[in-house]
Amino acid sequence: MFTTNSNPKYKTYHRDDPGFNFSPDNIMLVPRAGFEIDINCPREYKMIMVECINHGWLKPIAYQPVHEHFMEELKK
Repeated sequence: MFTTNSNPKYKTYHRDDPGFNFSPDNIMLVPRAGFEIDINCPREYKMIMVECINHGWLKPIAYQPVHEHFMEELKK
């Protein structure tokens, strides 16, 4: 079991949090984290992972150093 703790050195983003997506060119939104399933992964395993993602059992999460978050906020 993995749990995230509050840490003053980094900010944690979950998929539904504001800031999980960012716009490097002010046009396109890009998620900070995601999943990549290798092409060699057997189809049955891919289907299990997709089902877990769709049910919310497997979730993307991203971390960002607080100083980077602070600099992004200053640019707004």
